[in-house]
Amino acid sequence: MKSFFVAAFLVLGFMSCKAQTQAPAADITKVLKFTNDNFDMGKITTGKPTEFAVDIQNISAAPVTIDNVMVGCGCTTPKYTKGQVIAPGDHASIILGFNGSAVGAFTKQATLFFSGNLTKQVSFHGEGVQQ
Repeated sequence: MKSFFVAAFLVLGFMSCKAQTQAPAADITKVLKFTNDNFDMGKITTGKPTEFAVDIQNISAAPVTIDNVMVGCGCTTPKYTKGQVIAPGDHASIILGFNGSAVGAFTKQATLFFSGNLTKQVSFHGEGVQQ
């Protein structure tokens, strides 16, 4: 029993040291500029899918890669090129689609992941109305 506690203490100690040595994420606002990162869809017809583009501009001196896009629910679908490199000064787009099944007000989120441990949460909102 005593060896169990010693082993648990060593594992927890190792994990806390590892967590402390991870580099903090860079300030994304110094690397990338976003357009439509809080998009208002306005009133949309319920049951009619819609989409919009999040424009990303690399404002740094180094290339940045799009690693992943995670959406908050199955009603949102991302379109992007995984591994796409955004050169300094260049733009890229991530398309976010919404199936439009909601009646009433909605707010949805997606998290964008980039190289260099950069992340950005974007959102969109609107109101589903029946026609």
